[in-house]
Amino acid sequence: MPKDLIIVESPAKVKTISKFLGKDYMVDASVGHVRDLPTRDLGVDEENGFTPRYEIIQGKEDVVKRLKAAAKKAGTVFLAPDPDREGEAIAWHVAELLRPVNKNIRRIQFNEITARAVKEALENAQDLNENLFDSQQARRILDRLVGYKISPILWKNVKRGISAGRVQSVALKLLVEREKERRAFKADEYWPFKVLLEGENPPPFWLELHKLSGKAVKPGVNHVATADEAEALQQVLEGGQFAVESVQEKQRKRDPLPPYITSTLQQDANRRLGFSAKRTMSVAQRLYEGVELGKRGTTALITYMRTDSVRIAKEAQETARELIIDRFGADYYPQKTRNFKTKGGAQDAHEAIRPVDATITPEEVKSVLPSEQYRLYRLIWQRFVASQMAAANFWDTTVLVKAPKTQWRAKGERMLFPGFLAAMDKAGTEAETELPKLAEGETLRLNELKKEQKFTQPPPRFSEASLVKTLEELGIGRPSTYAAIISTLLDREYARQEEKRFVPTELGFIVSDQLSEHFVALMDVGFTARMEGLLDDVAAGKQDWVRLLKDFGDDFYPILDKARAGMARSQQETDIVCENCGKPMAIKFGRTGEFLGCTGFPTCRTIKNFTRDEDGSIRVVERETPEETGVECDKCGRPMAIKQSRRGEFLGCTGYPDCKNIVNFERDAEGKITVVEADKPKVVGTCPDCGGELLLKKARTGSRFIACSNYPDCTYAEPFSTDVPCPVEGCTGELVEKSSRRGKIFYSCSAYPKCDYAVWNWPVKEPCPKCDHPILTSKTTRDKGEHLACPKKGCGFTRPLGEAPDESLDDPGDNRPEESDDFGDDKA
Repeated sequence: MPKDLIIVESPAKVKTISKFLGKDYMVDASVGHVRDLPTRDLGVDEENGFTPRYEIIQGKEDVVKRLKAAAKKAGTVFLAPDPDREGEAIAWHVAELLRPVNKNIRRIQFNEITARAVKEALENAQDLNENLFDSQQARRILDRLVGYKISPILWKNVKRGISAGRVQSVALKLLVEREKERRAFKADEYWPFKVLLEGENPPPFWLELHKLSGKAVKPGVNHVATADEAEALQQVLEGGQFAVESVQEKQRKRDPLPPYITSTLQQDANRRLGFSAKRTMSVAQRLYEGVELGKRGTTALITYMRTDSVRIAKEAQETARELIIDRFGADYYPQKTRNFKTKGGAQDAHEAIRPVDATITPEEVKSVLPSEQYRLYRLIWQRFVASQMAAANFWDTTVLVKAPKTQWRAKGERMLFPGFLAAMDKAGTEAETELPKLAEGETLRLNELKKEQKFTQPPPRFSEASLVKTLEELGIGRPSTYAAIISTLLDREYARQEEKRFVPTELGFIVSDQLSEHFVALMDVGFTARMEGLLDDVAAGKQDWVRLLKDFGDDFYPILDKARAGMARSQQETDIVCENCGKPMAIKFGRTGEFLGCTGFPTCRTIKNFTRDEDGSIRVVERETPEETGVECDKCGRPMAIKQSRRGEFLGCTGYPDCKNIVNFERDAEGKITVVEADKPKVVGTCPDCGGELLLKKARTGSRFIACSNYPDCTYAEPFSTDVPCPVEGCTGELVEKSSRRGKIFYSCSAYPKCDYAVWNWPVKEPCPKCDHPILTSKTTRDKGEHLACPKKGCGFTRPLGEAPDESLDDPGDNRPEESDDFGDDKA
C-alpha cells in the first residue's frame, strides 16, 4: 500500500513532523512558493479578466521535480502550508503542478505543530479553499498592477529604480505627514509647578498643579506661560494657605491583557526587546516550526504567529489553569475562565499566539535556546499565562488641595494583590506611592516649591511599535504584511531610522507628495482600508475577485493616463543660490543619496551637500578645506589632499579631474602622513586585446577581477573565475566572484542575466552524495567550523573538511537554505 505524502512549506517543519508521524508518511517541503507571476513583465492579461500567467520560480525546478516524483508514488497528497491566505496560495500552486501525476489531493491545516494537531488535521482533511486563494490572487495582482504601472512614472520624474506599492505608499504617507506636522510645529513656553507639603502625619508628599483659575492645567492650552507669570504665582503661593479639599480612597482592579496577536507581539518585542518587526517574525517562525531541545528533540514551542485573533483553545486554557494553581496558588486563578473578544473586522482564522505547551517554561529551555529565541519565547509565555490569571488589586488614594488661584493633586497607589503581575516579573517592581493619613480641611505646611521652564514638544516620530499599531488601527495591511511594509520603506531608502524612530528621507517626501497629488484615491487611508475589506469579502465568498479588479481598474487606468501626461519631473527648488551662476539650487538624487544641484545644469555643475534643521529648513554642509599633506602626486607633481569616501579617507590628487591618482595613507604617532604602498598586482596572463599584462585586482566592493595593466588606454577586463561550471542544467557559464553593493562576496553565473544562479559561499566542484546536486560549497560556521555543504534548498547535507566523502551521508544538516537571489546590484 503506497504511503501518503504531506507537503509543508519549510524543511524545518519536515524534521518536526517526521519525528512524531514516523515512517507511515512521506514528508517533504515546497520551500515557500513554487510559482509566481513572471519577474520581467506584468504577467497579467488585463483585457481578458485579469488572467494571471504563472511561472515556476527560478531555482525551484528541482523542488517541483522532487515533489512530482513523490506525489506520483503516493496514495494521497496532503498539502499543509501555513493556515492563512498566503499558505492557501502556496497549496493551490503546488496542487496545480501535481494534479497531472496525482489527482487525490487534500488540504490540511494546523495551528500548532504537535502530534495531536497534525493527526486531527489528517482526520479532517478538506478540499482546497478557492475563495481564500482568489483573495490572495487578487491581492497579488492588485499589487503587481500598482507597482508595474506607477513605478515607471516615478523613474521618469523622480529617480530610476524606485518603486510604488499599494500599501507601502500609504504607510510612507503616514511618516511624511507626521514629519510635516513636526516641521510646522511651534513650541510654546510653559512652567509646570510642584509643591512639597506636610500635614499632621508624616511623611511630606509632592503634589502637582492640577487647576489654574478653575481650569485644568494642560501645556499648550491652559498653563503658566512666562517667567513673569511663574514668578507672580510663586509669590502668591508662598504667602497663601494650602488646605485639603478632598480625600478619595477606593480599590481598583487591573485585568490582564489578552494573549498576543501578530501586531501586539511586534509592538511589545520592539518596546521591550528592541526587536524589529522583521526580526520578531523571523524568530517566531523558528519557534513555531520547531527547535532542538536536547532530550525532547525537535519541538515546536509556539502556535502560528500570523493571526489577528485572541481566541484560545480549551485544552490550552486547562493546561494554563493547572500550571497557575500549581505554580502560584489557587488564589491566582480567576473564578471564571478568561475569554477575550476579538476585534471586529479581524479574520479570526486561528488562535492567538501562545505556547504549544505552557508546562515548558522559559527557565527550562533557557540553556538550549539561542538568546533571541529564549527572550521571545519568554515574552509569549508570560503574556499567555498572565492572560489566564486573576486580576491585580490596588488601593488608590487621590488627594486634592486648594490654595490661592490653584488646585493641587497627588495620587497614591498600594498593591494589595499582585495577581497576573506575578507571571510578568512585575509583582515586586510596580512603583508604589504611599500618601500620609489626611483629613478634609486640614491645613498643610509648604516645605518646598519647584517651578521649571519647559517647552511643548512636537508629535513624536513613529517607532516600529507605534507604526504597526497605527497600521492595524487604520486597517492598512494585514498581520503578515507589517514587517514587509517596514522593510520596504527602509530598503527603498524612503525612510531611515534615527534613535529607533522613522525619519522620511528627501526621496520619501517627494515620492509621497507626487503620489498624493496624482493618485489621490490610492493614497487615501480610507480607500486602502476599504480594499482590505473587499479582499476579506472575496475570502468569505461574498465578492467576485475579477469584478473587484475590474472596478479597481475602471478608476485606476484613467488616473494613470492623466499622471503619465501630467506628472512633472521633480525638482524641488530651494532658497539656496548657486555661488557660481546665481541660479537657485534644487534637491536632486544620486546613487549615494540626495544633494543640492544647480538648476542651471548642464551649463553649471555646482553641487553641495546639505542637511535639514528640526523645523525642516535647509542648511548647506560646507566642505572642509583640504588638509595640507606635503605629499606630491607621483603622476603629475601636484599636491595630494585628504579626501573622504563612503569607505573612509584617502589621498587624492588636487588636479582632479585631469589627474585621477589616489593612494591610501596612514599617520604615525606624531600625526605625520605616510603613503601606504599598494601591493603589486599579481600577473595572471596576457591581454588578448593589446598584449599587455593581465593583473589580478580588487573592486572597491571587495570582489576580485582581472584587468589589463594598460588601463585606461585598454579597458579589457573579466571576472575572477572559480573554474567551477554553473550547476544549472543546460547552462554553459561558470561561477565567478562578485560582490554586492554592501561589500558581501558571492559567486554567480558568468552567463548572467540569462542565468541568475548564485551562492554566497565558495563553490567546490564535487557533486552532493545525498541529492546529486553538481556542486558543494565551502562554509565556516560557529557550530560546525569549516565544512562542505550542499547549496540546494532542502537537502541539508554537510561534511567536515578532510572527512571521507561517505562518512556523513546520514547527517541531516541544519536544513538552512543556502541559495538566495538577494545579491544586491553587482550581478553584471
